[in-house]
Amino acid sequence: MEWQTLLNRQRLHDGSYEEKADRPSFVQDADRITFSAPFRRLANKTQVHPLYENDHLHHRLIHSVETASVGRSLGIAVGDWLEKEHSLPAGEKHAVAGIVQAACLAHDIGNPPFGHSGEAAIGEWFSEKFGEKSELFAALDNNRQREFEAFEGNAQGFRLLTKLEMYRNQGGMRLSRSVLAAFSKYPTTAQAQSIAQATYSYCGLKKFGVFESELDLFVNVAEGVGLPEVIENQVRWWRRHPLVFLVEAADDICYNILDLEDAFTSGDFTLETVMDHLNSIGGKPNRDLLDRRPEEIIAYARARSIGNAIDACVEAFKCNYDAIMAGTFSGSLVSVSRQKAQFDKIKTLASQRLFTTRRKTELEVLGRNVVHQVLDGLEGVYTALMANNWEKQKLGNYHVQLCRATGLDLRDVNDAYTALHSLTDYVSGMTDRYAVKIARMVSGAS
Repeated sequence: MEWQTLLNRQRLHDGSYEEKADRPSFVQDADRITFSAPFRRLANKTQVHPLYENDHLHHRLIHSVETASVGRSLGIAVGDWLEKEHSLPAGEKHAVAGIVQAACLAHDIGNPPFGHSGEAAIGEWFSEKFGEKSELFAALDNNRQREFEAFEGNAQGFRLLTKLEMYRNQGGMRLSRSVLAAFSKYPTTAQAQSIAQATYSYCGLKKFGVFESELDLFVNVAEGVGLPEVIENQVRWWRRHPLVFLVEAADDICYNILDLEDAFTSGDFTLETVMDHLNSIGGKPNRDLLDRRPEEIIAYARARSIGNAIDACVEAFKCNYDAIMAGTFSGSLVSVSRQKAQFDKIKTLASQRLFTTRRKTELEVLGRNVVHQVLDGLEGVYTALMANNWEKQKLGNYHVQLCRATGLDLRDVNDAYTALHSLTDYVSGMTDRYAVKIARMVSGAS
């Protein structure tokens, strides 16, 4: 892969675009993401802890902003090194930093309510429905069914960015190809992933990041930035853009370190537990903190930890540069960095003592039931549409009222596949609170 092509700033579906010197494409991309409705809704989507219990805990919007800040730091450091050591044109380090920052802002934009448990709840509901083999669900073949049974916020995010928001069906937000490529952590469809996994052990195949409905858009992006393509067994997938590893590292740094801070705020971890793990990354403080409040002590240690983790991931990028550029590197920067052991301990601690707390478990149970109630309540609209040959004007009075009350968007529905994507577009776009509200309405609960 070559940086001149990888940093392609041409916009998706906008051949007339000309970048302005005082407003680079990646700056405009970040602005479009920031001012979009899906990004704004992240403020009421769970990160780890239930949002309603403490206003000082992280939600997905704050996490995305912090990840973008760390991503920009990673990008400027790597970009500066590329300028000095690998003939990146002078000034392009700012493009590297800006592209990573914009991709980081969007990295969670497709996630449904209630965190990863919301993803699981959507997939579980569809698995049950496909098993029942009613006409609406039986109309999809096994490859398309997998998009819903293993519902992926990454693929939903790409769909939002490239199709649903702003210029609907005409490039979506029309972001630059480099930003969309840096966003695409899993450059494969569900069908290709399921087949390729049998032959390849590659980090970009752990999940899928593109629905079949947006495959042509991803091909446009991949070809535009020069991603290596693999074609085998009648499926195609791509190697990651090098900047994906920086976006991933920024996310890894933020959620591991800041989950510790939240765990203290929520009362799940003691000051001693949090400081032991933060000091293992950031080093012990080089100043007297006796007069500081516990929250201030943690904030100082958190800042030092993030800084040291950034340095470790930049070093890891440099050490693995040749493999990254060849598309053969298959790991995360954190996992091959000098801080690997420390981050592994944090992940183990979170797995054993944070993700199993009663509050977290209650949230997952609530989220599962709420998501299922919403899906159950809206399924009838699509069943009725199918029975009426997808003619919306033939819907009965109740279903018309239901669409009006919920704001359900049926504009692109013309077959079973587009119908089920319309349903997941709606549910995945909900905030936690709005999902609870709609679940009560459609289920008749008081």
